[in-house]
Amino acid sequence: MTIVLDAMGSDQYPEPELQAAVEASDLLGEEIILVGKQELLTDKLRMLNPRQLPVRIHHAPDVLEMEDKVVESSRKKPQNSMAVGMELVKNGVASAFVTAGNTGAAMFNAIRILRRMQGILRPALITPIPTRAGRCVFMDTGANADCRPEFFAEFAIMGSAYAEKVLGVMNPRVGLLSNGEEEGKGNQLVKDTSPLLKSSGIHYIGNVEPKEVYAGQADVVVTDGFTGNVFIKTSEAVAKLITDVLREQISSSTTAKLGYLLAKPAFATLRKMMDPAEVGAALLIGVNGYVFIGHGRSDSHALVSALRLAHQATQSNLLKAIQSNIQERMTLLDSQSHLSEITPSGNKSNENY
Repeated sequence: MTIVLDAMGSDQYPEPELQAAVEASDLLGEEIILVGKQELLTDKLRMLNPRQLPVRIHHAPDVLEMEDKVVESSRKKPQNSMAVGMELVKNGVASAFVTAGNTGAAMFNAIRILRRMQGILRPALITPIPTRAGRCVFMDTGANADCRPEFFAEFAIMGSAYAEKVLGVMNPRVGLLSNGEEEGKGNQLVKDTSPLLKSSGIHYIGNVEPKEVYAGQADVVVTDGFTGNVFIKTSEAVAKLITDVLREQISSSTTAKLGYLLAKPAFATLRKMMDPAEVGAALLIGVNGYVFIGHGRSDSHALVSALRLAHQATQSNLLKAIQSNIQERMTLLDSQSHLSEITPSGNKSNENY
């Protein structure tokens, strides 16, 4: 098994990627291919990898920056690290691709190179989030800023397949994120989506508010990529605020420090549960290949987590299982609604494509 890591993806590239590649190769016992500018990577990798673990460089002369316009830049820079890395997956050289780069660019290149799964119009980003009951499959977290009801139905089907095959949840409960749990609440998109989800063959439980999400009352929650991205980032910001305030208060007095020592295991569990770096990346589900997209601010720890997630997904043959599950459910959905194809867009670019 070989995993490709985009060496030019994160905000601080290539240092986090180089360190993560070496650590992950040692941890997983697998080969990691760093795709990026060879002249920038070679000497640094040699210094970080004295044990000569199976980490190698595949040259890609072009870099897609976060501020680049997705379509224009991808066409002007055809040998960008994302495209070159995904070609390695497409050609069977590698099993999965991981990047901390521009979400829109990753989605554009994934659709162009790996293509959509049969019956899927809008690939989406899946992020498992912690809840009182374990984990919830939350999507879309950034691939599709603008959606239609049909896309939500696809998300629900893909999310259900993921929950069943990855989290082991049988007949997962699917909720539609809204500003009220009562039927009829929400904007027009939510109201138009609900009847379609009811007839899609999934275990649809209706609208859910954020409090129901974190209470663990749904196994899958669907929303548009704009709302989902704001939801996830807000949750991460609140989690960081809580841990920062706790850290400050613990160090404020001797009594607080003693209390912390007694409760240290509980604090460690909470910190690990709330730390997005423990997951590392979101799976772009709906394309014919494993593509994992992390935060631009990812450090080496987050990237190691992303590589571990990619390793677990490929080992479990997740893609084949999800494709089979999706086809069964999409057949039922297609009989309920005729889906018309439109071009997707990414949330990290203002340009539609």
